[in-house]
Amino acid sequence: MSEGARETSLDVIQRELTAFARRARAAAARLHPELSLVSYTLLAHIDDRQGCRATDLAAHYLLDKSTVSRQVAALEKLGLVERRPDPDDHRVQVLHPTEAGTQVLASTQASRLAAYEERLKDWSAEDLAAFASYLLRYNAAGDTGAPAAKPDAAAKP
Repeated sequence: MSEGARETSLDVIQRELTAFARRARAAAARLHPELSLVSYTLLAHIDDRQGCRATDLAAHYLLDKSTVSRQVAALEKLGLVERRPDPDDHRVQVLHPTEAGTQVLASTQASRLAAYEERLKDWSAEDLAAFASYLLRYNAAGDTGAPAAKPDAAAKP
């Protein structure tokens, strides 16, 4: 693949992932107006892990602790998350979904799955498998931080 074709592909990927993220935020707002996409993601992670600390959320999602704190406070205010002492260290608070939080997740996940099924209904099983594989591969690459600035062409030897 030529360098120009590679850059064009990367531009398309960046634009389409941005559009995907915007649609995901809008869909999250429609599914539960008081639950942002970030809050939904944190709640799903807490549920998936069967409880975790706020610091674990910050580390996993590469978020600032204050951002996680605000999101968790919003989840608590909505009655979707509660804090419980860690059985091994009572100084540590572990976040757990409440029954209401579990119900919100279940209904939201069902709605999201139905939306994906509708959007992808004409895709073959092979296309779905390839797409899933590419997403897994992309996300497994992780976040390497901010992209490095392109070197100035004049600075090249």
